[in-house]
Amino acid sequence: MNTLVAVAIAPFGIGDELSKEVAEIVSVIQKSGLPNRTTSMFTEIEGEWDEVMKVIKEATFVLAERGIRTEVVFKADIRPGYTNTLNGKLERLERALGERS
Repeated sequence: MNTLVAVAIAPFGIGDELSKEVAEIVSVIQKSGLPNRTTSMFTEIEGEWDEVMKVIKEATFVLAERGIRTEVVFKADIRPGYTNTLNGKLERLERALGERS
């Protein structure tokens, strides 16, 4: 079933600047081949439930396997019959905002 997930995977207890560790996490997600988009707080990933969960696990364990405490926060949108929700949701929002102008 197609799933859109917003996920934040972050290391804890290793300092104030985390961009290098976060880059390692995002790199795993980008290499997965699943549609994804990273913003300042979350990375969105779209695909079949099992594929998305596999990528989240791999991205989490890139740090955890090195003994780094890692927190994962995610929200999932499972909408049967829909695909391309990564872009489609934003396109529908933009249309609705345009109608209000």
